[in-house]
Amino acid sequence: MPKRKKRREPAKSPRGGAPHTLAIDIGGTHLKASVLDRAGREIVPRVEAATPHPAPPAAVVPLLVELVQALPRYDRVSVGFPGVVSRGRIITAPNLDTAHWRGFPLAGELAKRLRRPVRVLNDAEVQGLGVIEGRGLECVLTLGTGLGSALYRDGELMPHLELGQHPIRKGKTYDQYVGSAALARKGDAKWNRRVLRMIGVVRTLLNFDRLYLGGGDAARLRLELPADVTIVSNEAGITGGIRLWDPALDRFFPPVDRRAARTSRSARTG
Repeated sequence: MPKRKKRREPAKSPRGGAPHTLAIDIGGTHLKASVLDRAGREIVPRVEAATPHPAPPAAVVPLLVELVQALPRYDRVSVGFPGVVSRGRIITAPNLDTAHWRGFPLAGELAKRLRRPVRVLNDAEVQGLGVIEGRGLECVLTLGTGLGSALYRDGELMPHLELGQHPIRKGKTYDQYVGSAALARKGDAKWNRRVLRMIGVVRTLLNFDRLYLGGGDAARLRLELPADVTIVSNEAGITGGIRLWDPALDRFFPPVDRRAARTSRSARTG
């Protein structure tokens, strides 16, 4: 009988700042990961890999497990996913492969493979947790393969709004109107005008107090933004992962798997 291959443990992390959180950002073009200290600071440079195409769970999950092998040891895992997520299960994945992802227990599968407790939330919501000020009605929109969206009231995460799949103009969804394909097809100038028009629509829809624009394509913005609209760093898609473990967000996640927690503790002390 062939010997079972022993799983390689992540390298030991520097002292201090525990618990450490492995933060993963799943995107339509890249998979990114780093390890955060208690304050949400990255303790090592992030690692990344191109998102496979097609990108069903059978391709993405093993690649994530391989990607994080070189990172320092961590105690828990936070994941941002580009779609609707309900208590660790994927509902939609419009820019990956919804047919294969629908109903997939991503949190449970990663917890089993990484032997750590895992929390999964929409990627725009994770980014928002890293940038919001916690006052009034704050909206986060991420510009990338598609449009991600998140909404907060006085710092509290509101029910998910999948704005990217909603029509905005002439039958086009937000994804189709301002996503990366539209940017490539229309060019920077026209795409910037579309983004400005989108901001006006979202303002009418939500009457936000502040709007944050993030995502990989936010770097292509060349327009004069209103005073209540801010471009934020895409790094928050990773660093916001620390906030998934705030007690105020417990209601969005199933109870921690105690067996995974015990395994995590034994791995740290063994």
